Amino acid sequence: MCYAAGEFAVSDTDVYLGELDGAPFYMGSEQFAYWEHTQLIIDVVNGNGGMFSLDNGTGRRFLTRSRLFTDEELAQLGPASRGPAEA
Repeated sequence: MCYAAGEFAVSDTDVYLGELDGAPFYMGSEQFAYWEHTQLIIDVVNGNGGMFSLDNGTGRRFLTRSRLFTDEELAQLGPASRGPAEA
C-alpha cells in the first residue's frame, strides 16, 4: 500500500527496509519472514494500478519484481530494523 506521509501508523513489528525516492518503506513482520531472502525491485511504470498503486487517475502504477539474494549478498546484509525509522 502507498500512503501519504504521516498517514500510516508504523508498529514495533513493522520492518523498515529502506527508502524509495526519499519515502520510508516498511513491510509487516510476517510478510518479511517470507520475503527476507529476496531482493524486491519496485518501479513506477505507465498503466492503471491496483491495490499497490499510486493515486487513481495518474496513469502510473507500481511494478514489483523480485529475485533471491545470492549467498554472498545475504552475508552482506545487516539485521532488519523493526518499528519507526530513526530520523
